[in-house]
Amino acid sequence: MKIHEYQAKELFRKYRVPTPEGGVGESLEEIAEVVASLGLPVVVKAQIHAGGRGKGGGVRLARTNEEANQAAAAILGMTLVTRQTGPEGRLVRKVLVEKGVAIEKELYLSLIPDRGSATIMFVASQDGGMDIEEVAAATPERIIKVAVNPLTGPQPFHFRQMAFGLQLDPALHKQFAALLKGLYQLFVDCDCSLVEINPLIITADQQIIALDAKIDIDGNALFRHPELQTLHDPFEDDPIEAEAARFHLNYINLDGNVGNMVNGAGLAMATMDIIKQAGAEPANFLDVGGGASAEMVENGFRLILRDPKVKGILINIFGGILRCDVLAQGVVQAAEKVNLSVPVVVRMEGTNVEEGRRILSDSGLKLINAADLADAARKVAEIVA
Repeated sequence: MKIHEYQAKELFRKYRVPTPEGGVGESLEEIAEVVASLGLPVVVKAQIHAGGRGKGGGVRLARTNEEANQAAAAILGMTLVTRQTGPEGRLVRKVLVEKGVAIEKELYLSLIPDRGSATIMFVASQDGGMDIEEVAAATPERIIKVAVNPLTGPQPFHFRQMAFGLQLDPALHKQFAALLKGLYQLFVDCDCSLVEINPLIITADQQIIALDAKIDIDGNALFRHPELQTLHDPFEDDPIEAEAARFHLNYINLDGNVGNMVNGAGLAMATMDIIKQAGAEPANFLDVGGGASAEMVENGFRLILRDPKVKGILINIFGGILRCDVLAQGVVQAAEKVNLSVPVVVRMEGTNVEEGRRILSDSGLKLINAADLADAARKVAEIVA
C-alpha cells in the first residue's frame, strides 16, 4: 500500500526523522492559511502516488504570497502527468505546502528488503534528486549498499559505512546515524517494502532533512496495522484493480493489448513472458485462482474488456484442482453473458482436457483452441498484430 508524501512525513516525525515544517490543504483557502502560518518562501507540492512530480509541474517554489496563490491554483485540481502515472495522469486533490529551506547538498537514501541476501538493505548515493535507476545504469560505482541482518538490526559500523560512503563531514555523522536508526525502526515497525528519501538534503546550517518521502507498506501485513489502513487513499487506486479486489481476483493493469486470464500467479508470470517472446505485449496480470468458477471467469472477462487496448485474450489454465471440462463450460457461459467482442485463445492442460476442448469448439463463439502454450502465444500474437 502506497501512502502520500505528507502521510509518510508524519510517520518520519514519529520516528524522529527531520522533515521541513508544513501542512496540507484541499482548497485554496486552506492552502492560503498554511502559507500564512509558515511564512515565505514555501514549496507547493502535489500529493499523488507517483514520482517525477516536479518535472510534470506538480512542485513549485513560491517566494511571495501571489506566487503561492498562483502555484496552489495551478496544482490543485490539475491532472498531473508523470512517467509513473502514464498518459492518463492523476487528479490532484491535496497539496502539501512546506517551508522553504536553503539546500547545500542533495543525497539519495532508501531502505528495501533484499531477498537474495535475506537482509534489509540501505541504498544511498551522492546523486540526490535524480532518478536512482539512471544513476545505477550510468555510474553504478556511486551507489552505496549496506546490508543489515534483521535478526541483529543495524549496528554502529553500518552507520559509519553509510556516512563514509557518502563522504559526509565527520561533524554530521552522529546526526546521520540517528536518522538512519529512526528510518530502520520505522521500516520494521510498519512492515514496509520501501522507504525512500529523494532528496535527503544537507542544509546551509548543516542539518540533515528529508525533503521528500516515499513509503510502501506490505499489503499482506496490514492486518497488523489498523492505524495504517486509515492512510489508504481510494482515489489513487486503479479503478479496474479496485473492482478486481471486490471479486477476489488478483489483477494488475499493464500497457499491452493481450488480455490474460490464468489460474496461478507463477503460471501468469510465465504466460506474460511467453507472450512477449511471441512479439506481443500483455495488457494485464489476472490470476483467477485454482478453483475458478464460471462467475469468476465472467468477472475476469468483464475486467479485461474494460481496457480499450485489448485486441485479444489468452486463457491459460492448468486443470488440476479445476477440471478442464468444467472450466470450458464456465468460459462459454461467461463469454455469452459478456457479449465477447474480441477473439479468445484458450490453452488448457489437465483433467478432461479433450472434453474441455470439444466444448469450446462446439460453442460457436470466438474461442480458439491451442495445442500448447507456445501455440497459444503465437496465435494471440497474430490476432493483435
